Amino acid sequence: MWYSSTCPSSGIRSRRGTTCGFAGYALDRAGLNQAETLGLSRPTGGLIPRVLDFARAYDPPTYDPARAKRLLAEAGFPNGFDAGDLTPFPPFFSLAEAIGNYLQAVGIRTRLRTMERATFLTSWREHKLRGVIMGLGAPAGNAATRIEVYATKGGIYSSGEVPEIETLFQRQARELDRKKREGMLHQIQQIMHDRAMYVPIYELAFLWGIGPRVEEACVDHIKGFSYSAPYEDLRLKAPR
Repeated sequence: MWYSSTCPSSGIRSRRGTTCGFAGYALDRAGLNQAETLGLSRPTGGLIPRVLDFARAYDPPTYDPARAKRLLAEAGFPNGFDAGDLTPFPPFFSLAEAIGNYLQAVGIRTRLRTMERATFLTSWREHKLRGVIMGLGAPAGNAATRIEVYATKGGIYSSGEVPEIETLFQRQARELDRKKREGMLHQIQQIMHDRAMYVPIYELAFLWGIGPRVEEACVDHIKGFSYSAPYEDLRLKAPR
């Protein structure tokens, strides 16, 4: 899936295309945010965090379970359907449980499947996960960095190919004009949004605790990076 402004985006993805379109209205992002991160995360409708260059901002869908049910019925699933396993990025298991409950309420049935982190990442990278994947990503850089990982045919966490995205991504990689490149990356993000390829939840707030001996913690020095960096710039106060 996918804070202070330093953190990655969270969202749900399913191999079954219908799940993402319906699920956007099924989730109470404000409630999830309050329960999981004391309201400090930033609900979003876009996979790319706003702090990264070339990101296009999208407001999250309104929490509207009645609309989710109506869309399910219109698509031929009046009684919902079984979406398979819901496999969350460790250790965000309580968030996954809440998401599973919201999906269940509109008729999208899942089964929570938890893994140790190394096993999860390996299984995700090797495309062995089925059903719904609740991921969390933190590739630093800009919008192109995130798009490459999650939405191109060569991306380590992507599945399948969208020809329009592939063409635009290759063009932007060769483009030297910054504004033209930004325009192409915005087009890619619009395609991802229109096709509901993912269900972004919020830009995750990492909760930091800084001890009294720390003079410079290097928080937010690298946009989109969740930890203290660059490490060589970390400074402690002189001993008294």
